[in-house]
Amino acid sequence: MTWRISSFVLLLAVGGIAGVWLAGHWGAALGAALAGATWFVLDLLRAFRVLRWLRRPDSRDVPRMSGVWGEVTDRVRRALRTREQETQQAQLRLQEFLSAIQASPNGVILLDRVGHIEWCNQTAAAHLGIDAQRDLMQLIGNLLRDPAFTAYWASGDFAHDVVITGRGSLPSRPVRVSLRLHPYGEGRLLLLSRDVTTLEQAETMRRDFVANVSHEIRTPLTVLAGFVETLQNLPLAEDDRARYLGLMAQQAQRMQSLVNDLLTLSRLEGSPTPGTGEWTPLNTLTTRCESDARALSDLLHKQHRLVFEAPPRADVAGSSSELLSAMSNLVSNAIRYTPDGQAIEVRWQLDDSGDLEFSVQDTGAGIAPEHLPRLTERFYRVDRSRSRETGGTGLGLAIVKHVVQRHGGEMRIASTPGAGSRFAFVLPAQRVRQLSGSVAQPATAA
Repeated sequence: MTWRISSFVLLLAVGGIAGVWLAGHWGAALGAALAGATWFVLDLLRAFRVLRWLRRPDSRDVPRMSGVWGEVTDRVRRALRTREQETQQAQLRLQEFLSAIQASPNGVILLDRVGHIEWCNQTAAAHLGIDAQRDLMQLIGNLLRDPAFTAYWASGDFAHDVVITGRGSLPSRPVRVSLRLHPYGEGRLLLLSRDVTTLEQAETMRRDFVANVSHEIRTPLTVLAGFVETLQNLPLAEDDRARYLGLMAQQAQRMQSLVNDLLTLSRLEGSPTPGTGEWTPLNTLTTRCESDARALSDLLHKQHRLVFEAPPRADVAGSSSELLSAMSNLVSNAIRYTPDGQAIEVRWQLDDSGDLEFSVQDTGAGIAPEHLPRLTERFYRVDRSRSRETGGTGLGLAIVKHVVQRHGGEMRIASTPGAGSRFAFVLPAQRVRQLSGSVAQPATAA
């Protein structure tokens, strides 16, 4: 400010002196007036430069000047730089926030007060079958035409979730998505989506499990109670008593088998994953499995051609009791459901990657394709009456699946109606230790 006043006074003095020198006493006033007008014009031009820069501020085109206008431009420039830094930081935080939402396992959609999509993450796009870019500013009601969501949107009551069918849902593999709207801001809405397919399946399995266990136990208990009442109230011949007691023992054995399988499943689900410190030769597992299979075949009075191929010279890491249980379950299923006189082939195979496969091939009636995805569910039966006749509990394949998953492997099931079935599981190479000097041995058959 001092420089501004000083420059104005100095210019007036110079103008007055020049006027006196050129026109005498009257020229002083005219010179001072012209000098003042010149100062105001120059100052106005400087103001116009600052104003033009302020209308479109660019840090690369800052007018360079001194005095008050120079201080104004300098302060504005620093304020703009501070604002740019704050804007960049805000944009960075926004991008980090949006990146975090993108990585969320739940879907997130931002809606305006009318219902237009302002932003959504890829999870929501996958859940609902929309395009995160193409469908921006589209009405959510035009994209989600599920009757349940339409009613939910129209009701205006967003205090609860609504479950709809998700993208890619098939009758054999349903997909269920939970949606909920949360009001925020000035009339805007936040739509959250969550894949609840697994939860619904788990709830369905829990209900089915309780119902099936109750049914499986109630049936033999009813038989036992009936026989006990008969034995208590009727005088029976020795042959009838023996027959009734035999049937009672059979039902008791059935319940015991069911309880044992349930305890096995519970133990598998609650115990830690088997490590790789315990190694068991394949030959040992195969010998024990073959012994159990032939004993079961004799017990059921079956005349199968059981073929156990000699396993590779290798050891497998994990729980030997669990692996033997998985092997025996697959072989016993084949024995129970394969007609007399048919062949059952059991073999181990190593592939080029070092993975180890155990397979059981039978020549039974086979299984229709629609049943294959559900065979490892607890108590799932293709033919309930036939399963009970053979003495199965409906938990064998579920046990095999748990054992295989605990050992890092996978199950493989293939079947053709009328041509037999092939049940197998594959263990990863990390759990297989091949031994040198592999010598093939002849298969055993009976």
